[in-house]
Parts: sequence; C-alpha cells; structure tokens
Amino acid sequence: MTANQSNPQNSFKLSARSSERLAGVHKDLARVVRRALQLSAIDFTVLEGRRSIERQTQLYESGATRTLNSRHLSGHAVDLGAWVGGGVRWDWPLYETINQAMQLAATEQCVPVEWGGDWKNFKDGPHFQLPWDTYPILRQAQDEEIQNEGANQTPHGEPVEPCPSSILRQAQDEGTE
Repeated sequence: MTANQSNPQNSFKLSARSSERLAGVHKDLARVVRRALQLSAIDFTVLEGRRSIERQTQLYESGATRTLNSRHLSGHAVDLGAWVGGGVRWDWPLYETINQAMQLAATEQCVPVEWGGDWKNFKDGPHFQLPWDTYPILRQAQDEEIQNEGANQTPHGEPVEPCPSSILRQAQDEGTE
C-alpha cells in the first residue's frame, strides 16, 4: 500500500464517540488519526484524547501512567484501541499494525508522530503523541491550535502546504522493505 492509497477493503469510520474524544486534540494529530483509520488494516477507536489534570492524577495514582506532565493535558496525545469483534483488544501485534497506519498517515500529512510502543522504559502501545520539540506547549497559542475543523489551514488561517512529493516517495519506499 502506498501513501496515496486507502486500504481498498477498509470501510472503517470514526464512531461518534471517537470523534467526541478527538475534541480538544491538536488539529494535526486529529487529522493523522482520521487518515490512519482509512489506511489501517484493522479498526480502532479513540480511547482518550485531551485530559484534565484530575483525570491525569487519577491515572497516575492508579499506576496507569508514570507522569503528571502528559501530552494529553495539552491535547497533543491520543490513546487508540484496537477494535476487534465488537470490543477493544490488547494484543501487542494489533498495536504494531495501528502504528504502521499512524506512521504512514503522519508521513503523508508531514506531521511527526511518536508511538509509545517505541519507548524504552514504559511500552505504551495505545499512545501516540506529537513530539515536544516540534510541538512545544505555548500557552498563548494553545487554544488557537486545538482541533479546528478547518484542517487545511493553520490556526492563523494560512493554507497548509502539501507534503513534498519527495517525502511521499520516501514513505512509499520504506513501506515496501
């Protein structure tokens, strides 16, 4: 499958609940999630997007996360769940498949995305985030950058440049190795 193709057998659509959970997520990451679902070999759901500090504290105290400084707090992270047979499954290979679709969509959209499954100390298969260095939290601009249905514009209304064809070719080449 190339970066310009959808999975022809894929009829996956974001549910209303998943769409609601993308509310407050940075528009670039939300766009990658939507495209990844079109490319994915398996269905997935959005488990969680932007979190309150209260929710993050609850997860921290339960041991479900190791930080109170999560990218979820600013809308720069999502957790995705493999949706198989009418429910969420936790089999690791399913999350590797979701990651493949996310990375292909990210490359196609020229948006860097980090996968929690690549972390050394705490593997987090459902977690995807925008990198800190590329997407720093700027309090003043944060609200402007939160998800906007005008995904083809920057927060200031400028059109988004398409991804250079050289990057798309590189993604296609990497996908055939």
